[in-house]
Amino acid sequence: MKILIVGAFGTIGSAVHNDLASRHEIITAGRNGADLTVDIRSPESISAMYQRAGKVDAVINTAGDAHFGSLLELTPELNEIAILSKLKGQINLVLLGMHHVNDHGSFTLTSGIVMDDPIKGGASAAMAGGAVRAFVQSAAIEMPRGIRINHVSPTLLEESISTYGPYFPGFEPVPARRVVQAYRKSVEGSQTGQTYTVY
Repeated sequence: MKILIVGAFGTIGSAVHNDLASRHEIITAGRNGADLTVDIRSPESISAMYQRAGKVDAVINTAGDAHFGSLLELTPELNEIAILSKLKGQINLVLLGMHHVNDHGSFTLTSGIVMDDPIKGGASAAMAGGAVRAFVQSAAIEMPRGIRINHVSPTLLEESISTYGPYFPGFEPVPARRVVQAYRKSVEGSQTGQTYTVY
């Protein structure tokens, strides 16, 4: 398969890339250093990326920013980070990409555990993740040409403890290699409308 991975050099994206590259043709996309440059906050940037990529069999997105911080300090501007990136950015990858994905291809988006298991400072990220889940479940029944859509909801990764560990007291982290299997299931399997939790 020809697979476009957006966010291919982040912690999850690089692990997914390393696993799938042995079996598939991979095109990487991201803000820096990838085959294709894209800013998922910009519909114009997304459209340009798809034009350069050509037809693909699968799109995986592991990119998406969100503000982490106290609800009392969460402003509309800070909340907009998750809305523009983790929420609208991912949905626009689907809306603008459907005509670039081959018949019976797939989209795999990324949400996160905080939508199911709240943490202090995680309200904005939880909002975006929950909305992505709702979109995937609903969009799955209308996707054209047998195209599938799923999302992966990972917990804290072992590889990210130094960055995000303080936000997740008492959470048991998982290695990236476990999370990778959920993306593989979405891309190489047959299911649609699914939430693949790795908690």
